[in-house]
Amino acid sequence: MTHVFDEAIAVRRGDDGVFRATTHPAYSNMVGPFGGITAATVVHALTRHPEVLGAPLALTLNYAAPIADGDWELHAEPVRTNRTNQHWVFRIEQNGTTVSTGTAVFGIHRATWGDTEVSPPVVPPADEVAAVDFPEFIAWARNYDKRFVVGGLTGEKSDDSTSTLWIRDHPERPLDYPALTSITDNFYPRVFLRHGTYMPAGTVSLTTYFHATPEDLAAHGTAHLLAVARAARFAGGHYDQDGRVWSMPDDGEPVLLASTHQLVYFKDPQG
Repeated sequence: MTHVFDEAIAVRRGDDGVFRATTHPAYSNMVGPFGGITAATVVHALTRHPEVLGAPLALTLNYAAPIADGDWELHAEPVRTNRTNQHWVFRIEQNGTTVSTGTAVFGIHRATWGDTEVSPPVVPPADEVAAVDFPEFIAWARNYDKRFVVGGLTGEKSDDSTSTLWIRDHPERPLDYPALTSITDNFYPRVFLRHGTYMPAGTVSLTTYFHATPEDLAAHGTAHLLAVARAARFAGGHYDQDGRVWSMPDDGEPVLLASTHQLVYFKDPQG
């Protein structure tokens, strides 16, 4: 049986080189599809491109306008290929109108010295944290098992925008680059946490850096990921938020799989 995530990111590449995709109702959001599923579809398409080099290293997706329910097109071009890195530009079109733009970097992982300077927070195991359901109108959230350690939406205002949670696909699914991409956009808007309520907000630009090698993803399997996000400054109707996604093996060291940064629009509830 095909996992609903794989149905949602399915693409078809035409003879003209354009990838075509269709929105999936299981990943709908308050306005248009969940941004993470759009980003995941882009990564999935690029990994299937006949000219692709290596694995994803970075992705930036600018959400210029909401995607309407239905078909959309991905126009992607490799603009520079070096020995170990490859640079892409792309745009998403729907009904002849550009709705998103972006860039991506792919590359070959080489054996080099490495170190991780940041550390994950100390948290209880995932099976000791209760799963949380989001409201029915946020359809995409039902496809994830979310277990908030701190920073869940409780209806109370918070002076701290940090959320720490365990998360994985629901039903379980082996982790790959598209799934990791989608999870880096799973953090609900930090302004919701600060105000203790839902309010008009949406991602303007999402950047994800992939630290994970294919071997890291294979080793992780279907276990929960540990994810942490927080904002830095809210001002002028926008704010930034950053996040990290960790693999936390029971018998080994934590592995930082991805970092993410977003620019988010919000409407002042008092404005």
